[in-house]
Parts: sequence; C-alpha cells; structure tokens
Amino acid sequence: MSAQPDPAPPARIPVLATILVALAVLTMIGLGIWQLQRRAEKEAALALAASNPGRPSITFPKLPPVEPDMLFRKSSVLCLRVVGWQAEAGRAADGTTGYRYIAQCPTGAEGPGALVAIGVGQRPDADIAWNGGRVTGWITQEPDHRALLSRLLGHAPPLRPMLIADRAPDGLKALAPPSAQDVPNNHLAYAVQWFFFAMVAVIIYFLALRRRGRAQTP
Repeated sequence: MSAQPDPAPPARIPVLATILVALAVLTMIGLGIWQLQRRAEKEAALALAASNPGRPSITFPKLPPVEPDMLFRKSSVLCLRVVGWQAEAGRAADGTTGYRYIAQCPTGAEGPGALVAIGVGQRPDADIAWNGGRVTGWITQEPDHRALLSRLLGHAPPLRPMLIADRAPDGLKALAPPSAQDVPNNHLAYAVQWFFFAMVAVIIYFLALRRRGRAQTP
C-alpha cells in the first residue's frame, strides 16, 4: 500500500495584521456609538433652540461655538462696513427661494468681526446697495462647508456665529426667520457610516485571509 501524502498544514493567520484590523474595527464601532450619543445631545439642543426666538434679546456672540441657549435668540450687530460678500442658497420670508447674501463685517478696530445674512436675491452676482449699519435679527451659524471626514471624526472647527437680519435693504427680500427644522441632525447617518466601514473592513479582511489560504495550498 502506497503511503498517503501528509495533509497540508492549515494556513497561518497573520497575528499582527489581525490585531491591526481588530483595532481599526473597534475604533470605527466606537466612533459610531459616539455619533449616536451626539445625536441625542443634538436633539436636546434643537429642542431648546426651538423655544429661543421668543426669549429676550442678547448680545451677539463674538466667537464660536454658538451655544444652544443662544441659537435663534434675537440680537443686533453694528456692521461698520462690508469687506466681503458670499452668496448661498436661501429662502425668503415669503417662501420664495434664491441666493442668500452674507456680508462680512468688521465690528471694531480688532476682533473677528461678524457675519450678517442681509437678504435674498435672485442672482448670485447682484450689486448689493448696502454697506453696513445697525442690524437686528436672529443668531444662527454660518453655512457648513466643513469636510465630511473632519465632521465624522469630530475634528471640524466650530461654526462661526451669524446674524440673520429681520429686514432687507432695497433690492433684496427679507430672509425667513430661522427654524430648528432647518438645522440638520446628521449624527445618525454618521453613525451608520462608521458601522458600515467596520463591516466592510471585516469582510475585506476575511476575503484576504481566504485568498491567502488558497495561495498557500499546494
């Protein structure tokens, strides 16, 4: 009887690679859980902000972040002059949409200045006939253009305070008052993304192990 060949030894699992993948997956799961916690915090903050428009007027904040007890409160800003404009998609008080014009204003000899959303126009390059003055309105935050990855990791810089003017200069429509419904709460979506990344990492690793095992099989 001829001798049977020895069975091939099982493929060895790379210890270091396994540890690194496990740490990466645990980190992504932890970030997903953290985003779920932030979602609950954001919901509580928005519930507070929804009642703020009816509260007394306060001083406009000079620096970020805008705390929940300040969001949507009435305030005022003295824009000494306009040093720059930016146009973003926006909605007027009459329900029409267009371009929301945001003025960059110094408020003193030093300091960060202020952002003032002054009104809504129909063109992104309109010549705005307004160069500063006392503005009353509601405290909100600048448009969010932060990178998605920085927001996922929680490293994004805080959004600067911005005043939504309650009146518009000639040629523009008054802006719609701010609403808690306009503030996105994306933390659930961020959490789902982290859990998805963790699942994909596990699947890719097991496929790599399977391919490695086949390559080692004589």
